[in-house]
Amino acid sequence: MVFYFILFAIFTVFNINNLTNSLCLIKEIPEERQDKVFRMINVLILILLISSFIEISFAA
Repeated sequence: MVFYFILFAIFTVFNINNLTNSLCLIKEIPEERQDKVFRMINVLILILLISSFIEISFAA
């Protein structure tokens, strides 16, 4: 189960980063702010993935 969740997490982070890049291009966010946007979104996604893993682990 852990292996599948890690694959899912990698796939999710990769897709979210692609979507974030598209957002930055469409909204014309300056280069200086893009690092902050990526960092914030990645931290929030990481928190979501960790809490999901914990919930799945203790539910089973």
